[in-house]
Amino acid sequence: MPLLERVSFPPLPSEKADIGVIGGSGLYDPGILEETKEIKVYTPYGEPSDYIILGTLKGRRVAFLPRHGRGHRIPPHRINYRANIWALKMLGVKWIISVSAVGSLREDYKPGDIVVPDQFIDMTKKREYTFFDQGVVAHISMADPFCEHLRKYLIETAKELGYRVHGKGTYICIEGPRFSTRAESRIWRDVFKADIIGMTLVPEVNLACEAQLCYATLALVTDYDVWAEHPVTAEEVARVMQENTEKAKRILYELIPRLLEKPDPGLCSCCKSLETALL
Repeated sequence: MPLLERVSFPPLPSEKADIGVIGGSGLYDPGILEETKEIKVYTPYGEPSDYIILGTLKGRRVAFLPRHGRGHRIPPHRINYRANIWALKMLGVKWIISVSAVGSLREDYKPGDIVVPDQFIDMTKKREYTFFDQGVVAHISMADPFCEHLRKYLIETAKELGYRVHGKGTYICIEGPRFSTRAESRIWRDVFKADIIGMTLVPEVNLACEAQLCYATLALVTDYDVWAEHPVTAEEVARVMQENTEKAKRILYELIPRLLEKPDPGLCSCCKSLETALL
């Protein structure tokens, strides 16, 4: 059962886009779009994080949504993830590029590096994880949670621009908004063997999968987590974040025009995620 057929909602917006960008900490306006306009999208789950910026980049229609709202007013555990993903789905988006600031859990993933994760571990606690919570049950497969087609685009583009990029990594998502204790950080690194840590991947990634959207994360390392005996400070994160934001904009500018109208079925299972999930 297609997702948009099972919940009542306001009329679909007349505006359309086929590529969505969710901006993380520090990225509240991509600054690379032309002919922009802001629209408010209504969903059955309430309001998205902010107005959605619609614009054009080299002929491609793009919808940009700041995950935390402009001004960074929404903490990670209070983001309305269902409304965000639903709004992009209603606009006709097929691809979602998620930009995220993360901490590093290994020496060779350095501040300023880019990671395109291929796995995640969920340590969140009290979020809304599914669209299918009434009437229909869906057990989606998350064995390979990210779109391999989109991951390939991100990795290749970052390399072409000369950035240090890691094409694999496990993202552990914690509840936040606090940072980890030293004991927790050592567990994430030494026991769970995670590579990067953040607060916003889940449930965004699983909701995108339920919505049959091609989703991948551009993770930007801002600091080492406290396993490295260097306590995280907001000032330190902000300095590296500014540099990372410019990298993200350049990657988006080069990548978006390259995306195909449809993903390669050999590299992506996102579009068929519900075929064997519904009970």
